Amino acid sequence: MAWFLVLLGVLAGAFIGMNSPLVIPAIYAKYMSVAILAALDSVLGGLRTSMEDKFDNLVFITGFFSNALLAALLAYLGDHLGVELYMAAIVAFGVRIFQNLAIIRRYLLKK
Repeated sequence: MAWFLVLLGVLAGAFIGMNSPLVIPAIYAKYMSVAILAALDSVLGGLRTSMEDKFDNLVFITGFFSNALLAALLAYLGDHLGVELYMAAIVAFGVRIFQNLAIIRRYLLKK
């Protein structure tokens, strides 16, 4: 049941975000995209641990914000150094997102 609430929250957040009049300037697109990937990784990790009955709210909240902040800071630092550091975060979070999705899929198929 908890996974349903998480999925509902993600869908509601996506719907609100897509229909809000807020426009992020293009200069911040790199930072926001990496931060959103990091947040999505945390949400899927939380969903996976919830299905495994290992969910810890404090770990989820601190991971959510620290991952998003660290990813955005990596992108910012990379911009100042002239290196595309945000790509490392994209690859790392992308791999983790697909791993979490594979674990969630296997869990749901076994049920």
